[in-house]
Amino acid sequence: MKSPSQTNAIDFDSAKLQRLGFGQQPPLLERPVSLAQLRAQLSLQLQTSLEPQRILGLFFRDIQRMVPLDALTYVHQGSDLRLEFGTRGHHSISYSLSHEGEHMGELVFRRNKRFSEEEQGNLESLLSSLLYPMRNALLYRTATQTALRDPLTGAGNRIAMEQTLQREIDMSRRHLQPLSLLMLDIDHFKRVNDSHGHTAGDEVLKTVAASIKGQLRNVDMVFRYGGEEFLILLSNTSREAAAMVGERLRYAAQAQDYYAEGQLIELTVSLGCSTLLPGESAESLLRRADSALYVAKREGRNRLAMAG
Repeated sequence: MKSPSQTNAIDFDSAKLQRLGFGQQPPLLERPVSLAQLRAQLSLQLQTSLEPQRILGLFFRDIQRMVPLDALTYVHQGSDLRLEFGTRGHHSISYSLSHEGEHMGELVFRRNKRFSEEEQGNLESLLSSLLYPMRNALLYRTATQTALRDPLTGAGNRIAMEQTLQREIDMSRRHLQPLSLLMLDIDHFKRVNDSHGHTAGDEVLKTVAASIKGQLRNVDMVFRYGGEEFLILLSNTSREAAAMVGERLRYAAQAQDYYAEGQLIELTVSLGCSTLLPGESAESLLRRADSALYVAKREGRNRLAMAG
């Protein structure tokens, strides 16, 4: 039997919204005096964070003073964001949030008891307090993601790599799992720029980056490390498994067709691989991958070399 559901859309353009500024988190009351009081408290509280999970967690907790819920789900595909709170219920009401034509995600309330018209009206009224906090959080999230990505290839940039690498090393040690690193370099890339121009070189970089991403798991991470160098971080991956991934990347890059002004460019890549040693630092892990890459270059390119 299909679960009953109600679907709604809210456009906040016409809503009478009021920004109340920042304030200290008020004490949690068992019951608000009125709907207006709860809206005012939410408006103050939700603007104290730029973290979507915290904002929605507070919202889910506090609106239950007026409308009991079993679960809340929020999805914003543009930010690759999906958050869930509570357990699923048989009845649901969904809202598509928007402001000035800007889509701000889908919000679904769930519980085992059907929602009354009064409760639905209360939810719609309380949703207005979520508008500005979530809009600010989404803008901040976009800005943060942009700051950590290479604008040309979409891979993580060097700042993101440095932050992620140390975190992955710590997790590897904590969970006693292997961690491997691949450093990939496009062979004779300077010739592409010199012969065909930087526009053609940029297209090659984008194609190689897409080729790398297409061969990896979701948990693997790709970073643009230098001009034509990429670093691939392989969590929970042993030395032998990393070597297999490296060979797969090498073949995939070579199989791509690269064109400049209608002319086919032959292209290969070289790779160096290192696997985290007990007590090893991030700098040492990177240095060993770089040394292995140098060996691959020295031995003729278009190959993978393993760090000792």
